[in-house]
Amino acid sequence: MTRTETGGSGNIKLSLKLLWGGGERPSRGPKPGLTLDRIVAAAVGIADAEGLEAVSMRRLSTALDVGTMSLYRYVPGKAELLDLMLERVQREALEADQEDLTAESGWREAVESLARGYLEHYRRHPWLLRVNQARTVMGPSSLRSLEAALIPLQDMGLSDPELISVIISMQSFAGGIARTEIDADDAAKETGLSHEEFWEEQRPFLEQAMVSGQFPMMAALAEDTFSVEFDHFAFGLRRFLDGLEVLVAERTGRTGQDGRRGEG
Repeated sequence: MTRTETGGSGNIKLSLKLLWGGGERPSRGPKPGLTLDRIVAAAVGIADAEGLEAVSMRRLSTALDVGTMSLYRYVPGKAELLDLMLERVQREALEADQEDLTAESGWREAVESLARGYLEHYRRHPWLLRVNQARTVMGPSSLRSLEAALIPLQDMGLSDPELISVIISMQSFAGGIARTEIDADDAAKETGLSHEEFWEEQRPFLEQAMVSGQFPMMAALAEDTFSVEFDHFAFGLRRFLDGLEVLVAERTGRTGQDGRRGEG
């Protein structure tokens, strides 16, 4: 899966104006009921169903049953549209997670919720992994999402840069797992070979390699080493949380996995 678009690559001032509510209604509307929100929702729907590369102003106008030029009265172009799409899915993720992340949540529960939320976010919108979001144009939902993530982590005893690093680490970890899943699915679709068929083609050669004596470590691996049943996400997340537990204990004198101060 390669990146096809870059966030923040359009007119930043126009994107910010649209994100913060300065461009919802054009001076002349071509069709009653057409709104910026409806346009962005349709674009996200196309990206979810067909991939980001399928999103174009022409494709969008067909989905909305309007003339292509009508869309330009609401959004300048695809680059700015992408900024709005990123903000919209961020708002959806925030609404889905807002009940899980509260000031009363223990930090460990909060970090785990963050990681699982990111993973589900990428699974719902695989096209996000095609977007370079190194320079995201920050709208209200992006800021609220970061605010909500920070609230239950504030009592960890970490510095501000370290708190942001926790969030970035969880997002990157979840994105890596999601990319592996999505790449595997894409490979099956593009080649017409299921995962089982693909590995079955290689089995005779791999078996011969394993008995050759050239790969003793590989040959000694258990039969279930590469089982799809093993939850790599859960394993990695637990190890990350355990590592943070040690750091938090050093900084705050706390013990236990709920992040509460120990006795004595």
